[in-house]
Amino acid sequence: MQPIRLQMEYQVTIKETHSHALRINPSSAKEAEEKRREIYSNEEIAFDYSDQFSDVLAKAKEETLTPYYRSKDCDFTLFNGDCFELLPRLNFKFDMIFADPPYFLSNDGISVQSGKIVSVNKGEWDKGGTPEQIKNFNKRWIKFCHDKLKEDGTIWITGTYHNIFSVANCLTELGFKILNVITWAKNNPPPNISCRYFTYSTEFIIWARKYEKKPHKFNYETMKLLNGGTQMTDVWRIPAVGMWEKACGKHPTQKPLRLLYRIILASTNEGDTILDPFAGSSTTGIAANLLGRKFIGIEQEQEFVELSYRRRELLDNSVEAQKLLKKMRETPEEIMVLVNHARPKDYQLMIEKGICYLRAGDSKGSLLVQKGFERLGYVLLHTNGDNPQLYPLTKKGFQIWTAESLQELGFSAEHAPYYAVLCFDSSNPILYDQPVNLHQRTYTNVVKIKPLSDFIRIK
Repeated sequence: MQPIRLQMEYQVTIKETHSHALRINPSSAKEAEEKRREIYSNEEIAFDYSDQFSDVLAKAKEETLTPYYRSKDCDFTLFNGDCFELLPRLNFKFDMIFADPPYFLSNDGISVQSGKIVSVNKGEWDKGGTPEQIKNFNKRWIKFCHDKLKEDGTIWITGTYHNIFSVANCLTELGFKILNVITWAKNNPPPNISCRYFTYSTEFIIWARKYEKKPHKFNYETMKLLNGGTQMTDVWRIPAVGMWEKACGKHPTQKPLRLLYRIILASTNEGDTILDPFAGSSTTGIAANLLGRKFIGIEQEQEFVELSYRRRELLDNSVEAQKLLKKMRETPEEIMVLVNHARPKDYQLMIEKGICYLRAGDSKGSLLVQKGFERLGYVLLHTNGDNPQLYPLTKKGFQIWTAESLQELGFSAEHAPYYAVLCFDSSNPILYDQPVNLHQRTYTNVVKIKPLSDFIRIK
């Protein structure tokens, strides 16, 4: 590689092992060496100077990045090290980045966990500094992430008031466009034991795209589908990490799979590659693989890369993977489907009128109000398990009609004096690719409430 001569006192060209040429323009040989060590601290670089000291050529010793762990099908790669050292050396552009950086809240305070008073200290990596130090830290890693994002890529960054304002300022200064600030409202937060503040029950997630003007990837229709046919808001009610997510061990700031499930579905497609520069226990990677995405993570703590390894190895068991996927989809906001049998005559009439009905009262076969009824967003009509059709409800809740009112419309409402009636949009059938077997020996005609994810392969 020949040095390129410019009208600068010094020109440094550093050739990365497996990526591209990186050019910097220091004002002296000493500054060139400092820059080189700052960016390539682990590589041996020999400098060759021309007689006039107008050109400097730096050649990097060839070195291959070796992951701590890579899954059998290469969809999960984890590096053990400092993201400041490893990020510049990754020869890859990512579709999406999720980052859960230090919040800098390890201040020797106390909290409550499982009914016990515990320290809020997470580790040395979470100890705060001055506002300027925190901003410099955030700006540096966010700049590296900006360089590694694809043109239509987006980044999600979590935080609390301790760090989120610094993160937002850094994003703006580096040219990102902030799209949303999601409020993650936990329905099971720990109490505030001082009784001098409101209970801390929320965290914030900034969603930003790489450039101000360039469009980004957003699966709007998928989010709308998950929200029962209406636009999803920026307030997400999702529980904190459950015990089922800690079977392999736990991380002090572990994020729930249910949160990453929604984030990944919103901003990536199957086959996309996701980066997490502060991988922790690799919740991002587990959710990504369960949804058919690829993952590259960086984690500096040995105990957490070992935890990540154990969690990912569990996915090679297809039964365990399906259990995790099912649990991951369940949230307090999950939209449900009313599965309702109808006689052949009533089946066609229901579609024509856009209403379905089921018994209400204490007669045999009446509606049993069960968990999830308040989140109904769709109805699945069928006749003895045949001809299933899925439709979105047009209104939340239901009305109570008399049998006579339904009979006037031509329905065979003859087994109860009152019926619960739900209205749906029969002009907008929903295509689904995970048909549930409705042919059962018993209870085929019983009304059921099932999650939407049982019918639609949401990926």
